[in-house]
Amino acid sequence: MNDLPLGALFGALVFLLILSACFSGSETALMTLNRYRLRHLAEDGNPGARLAERLLSKPDRLIGLILLGNNFVNILASSLATIIAIRLGGEGAIPLAAGLLTLVILVFSEVAPKTLAALHPERLAFPASWVYTPLLRVTFPLVWLVNLMANAVLRLLGIYPEDAEGNALSREELRTVVNEAGAMIPKRHQKMLVNILDLENVTVDDIMVPRNELDGVDLDNPVDVILEQLEQTPYTRLLVYRGSIDNIVGFLHARRVMQAQLDGELDRTALEGLIREPYYVPKGTPLNRQLLNFQRKRRRTGLVVDEYGDVQGLVTMADLLEEIVGEFATDPADSIADVLPQDDGSFLVDGSASLRELIKTMHWDLPTDGPKTFNGMIVEHLESLPETGTSLMVSGYPIDVVQTQDNAVKTARIRPAERRTPDDSG
Repeated sequence: MNDLPLGALFGALVFLLILSACFSGSETALMTLNRYRLRHLAEDGNPGARLAERLLSKPDRLIGLILLGNNFVNILASSLATIIAIRLGGEGAIPLAAGLLTLVILVFSEVAPKTLAALHPERLAFPASWVYTPLLRVTFPLVWLVNLMANAVLRLLGIYPEDAEGNALSREELRTVVNEAGAMIPKRHQKMLVNILDLENVTVDDIMVPRNELDGVDLDNPVDVILEQLEQTPYTRLLVYRGSIDNIVGFLHARRVMQAQLDGELDRTALEGLIREPYYVPKGTPLNRQLLNFQRKRRRTGLVVDEYGDVQGLVTMADLLEEIVGEFATDPADSIADVLPQDDGSFLVDGSASLRELIKTMHWDLPTDGPKTFNGMIVEHLESLPETGTSLMVSGYPIDVVQTQDNAVKTARIRPAERRTPDDSG
């Protein structure tokens, strides 16, 4: 070393600092790569992405290789700086050289390259993968030995590298990713994706048509009466029963009935032959599971039954899909037929209106841990059947009972603009 000119020593020192910057930057770049984007690029055939994904599949080996090279380079640079300091100023210059080298490494070989790598990881990670892949093969025995000792130390501390969790995202993490997608995913599409994730938290009870609102065809009626009902109905599939809703026979497709009538083959026997047996859905079934059940059974309509087999309501594929794509009405009040806006800012709400629909569409902060309908919420709050003119306050919303019928609230008025919150005085 004493025979080498100072120019060569300075050149070697600069080269080692550049190598140190490459090791530091590539380490940060590889470790900050978006693993899902990396997988996508690898599947699209990007060679750099494929090499990077292969290296990151064994992160302990990759880190061992990078740190081995980086530490070797930094120690060698420190030795060269010491030699240069002695030749320029003697042993007294060594502390100064050590301080200057530390500053240079910190700025030019650590902070600057790592910041650049964090901002543009792919630009550095993919080219580095072409270097690290053959280098890892050459130095594998040494890297394996270093990893063996490092893992042994971790096991002494109760940490087992082989038990490390994978990169799979939880439902909540995936929701965060979707919400933070920004302009990459349109807002409406973000909402649809989040709605899909939320299907697990919603059951068929929340979207079903309740039993008291079910309508259908009574087979005990004459055929002419049944045909007239089918011609006037806005639905494609109708519930069929005998005598009462408690004796359900199945579902009838209105279009098939009309086709049989046009062919002149319709009588009571032919009509009953077109009935399809009912499909039952257990009460409390999550919507994500019911969506798969509809697909597997190739059905579009199901009857929700409780543990005793009694029909509680009806759920359709259309209602389920609305939970994903949302309502089609542009005016929130128009999207719920049971809500009528008034000139004074209040709303007349039908007692049978679904609380969940009111919350989702009207954005009212009503309780959801009890009854499913507006009438049920009022009755539970009062703990008695209310009379017309009764006023109450639910979650800060003033509510007036406008009309009662058959031991239930038929219509009530809610005043969202006059809502009181806990922070309001008086």
